[in-house]
Amino acid sequence: MTPAGPSTPNRPAPTEDVDASLEDLDRRSVAEILAVIHAGDRRAVAAVGAVQREVAEAVECLVGCLTSGGRWFNVGAGTSGRLGCLDAAEIPPTFGLEPGRVEGLIAGGPSALWRAIEGAEDDGDAARTLLRGRGLGPRDAVLAISASGRTPFALGALAEASAAGARRIALTCDPGSPLARAADQVIAPLVGPEVIAGSTRMKGGLAQKMVLHQLSTAVMIRLGRVRGNRMTHLRPASRKLRERARLIVADLGGIDPERAGVLLDAHGGRVADAVRAARSLQNPGSGSSSGNGPA
Repeated sequence: MTPAGPSTPNRPAPTEDVDASLEDLDRRSVAEILAVIHAGDRRAVAAVGAVQREVAEAVECLVGCLTSGGRWFNVGAGTSGRLGCLDAAEIPPTFGLEPGRVEGLIAGGPSALWRAIEGAEDDGDAARTLLRGRGLGPRDAVLAISASGRTPFALGALAEASAAGARRIALTCDPGSPLARAADQVIAPLVGPEVIAGSTRMKGGLAQKMVLHQLSTAVMIRLGRVRGNRMTHLRPASRKLRERARLIVADLGGIDPERAGVLLDAHGGRVADAVRAARSLQNPGSGSSSGNGPA
């Protein structure tokens, strides 16, 4: 099935379309239902593949904001808001960026992360108030997330970003939506109708999740938070992460794991510093530069 095109004034959002070929879905076998869902997931992957240029442009925008001391806010409601909060929450432990530099805001507040807060998505002023309370300014960026591109909470976030002079990025599944029209940059994977009509936690949510982890991962790599494909700025706050950090230091520093653990302790668990120290031991004249961009 070909995904539906963008909405028009006389046509509903593509996320609300009904796939007529699935009218008998409730009478199909479990295997058939799973095959339909999996086929839909593949369409979401293809849709994200079709917007890689737009994702790359957003990466450059977000790198610029963070490099200049600004912040990045993911803002959304329901599934979109949860996905934005989830991705933002992973940044400090995975890449060592200070909390608050990348933040997720969800309609209804933290309670909405684990249960639906009915009606919260309709309050655009709440998004404006949240961003205003965080001192949103011209160095910051707001990524508003809404599958339909019509959620008032997400639209309110972009309105506040406009008033504050912040960068405005929309992540939506409808390139013709109000959210897309309100943004400086638009990422719009066109996934088409959902298997369960209107249930955008499915293909829409999957496409949003893929775009979000592409953005965050690529931005952190560009900021020098990764060497090769190793997390040199992870925070070893658990036994598992400490072991991972020790092995990273051993591998990148060219030393044995026991010595790597000693260096990691000596540098307060800071992996990048321990790697630099290990390399200096291997090459005494090389200095302390990591050669991996800003830390």
